[in-house]
Amino acid sequence: MGKIIFYEDRDFGGQRCECTADCADLHSVLERCRSIRVESGMFVLYDRPGFTGTQFFTRRGEYSDYTGMTGMSDCVRSCRMIPTPSGGGYKMRLYEHFDMGGEMMELTDNCPNLMDRFRTSNFNSCNVMDGHWLAYEQPNYRGRHYYLRPGQYRSFNEWSGSNSRMASVRRLTDL
Repeated sequence: MGKIIFYEDRDFGGQRCECTADCADLHSVLERCRSIRVESGMFVLYDRPGFTGTQFFTRRGEYSDYTGMTGMSDCVRSCRMIPTPSGGGYKMRLYEHFDMGGEMMELTDNCPNLMDRFRTSNFNSCNVMDGHWLAYEQPNYRGRHYYLRPGQYRSFNEWSGSNSRMASVRRLTDL
């Protein structure tokens, strides 16, 4: 189980809000968020309600200046708890075309550079069969990232909400 605490002001000041599960609308409880403390677990934060918009991955630790550290605004509007790994496997299939079409590439481990490994950087759909993953827009786990939980993503719009590139992928283990 995870626990995250959101604070209105930097350095854990002001009004606070605790979450131990997914929360689709934090704005009704907290107007802004400038610092965060993750006491346990891993969470993905979103700048829009309903688990949409720009994402930021957090794990156990203190984020005393969330906005300065991430470059994001003080608008944390929803959060999703990432389940603790159960010791199961990790498996993801990446597809060249929409709707799981075209050439398929399979991953079971981290991949810092999809272009080097598969000789392509054009992935338009994927099927996360096991485990939870972060997909990054740039190689070596840099740039914007997108949380992928088990399920089919028939288009990059379903994982990013915009025209997005996937250049590296990392398994979410209990870091």
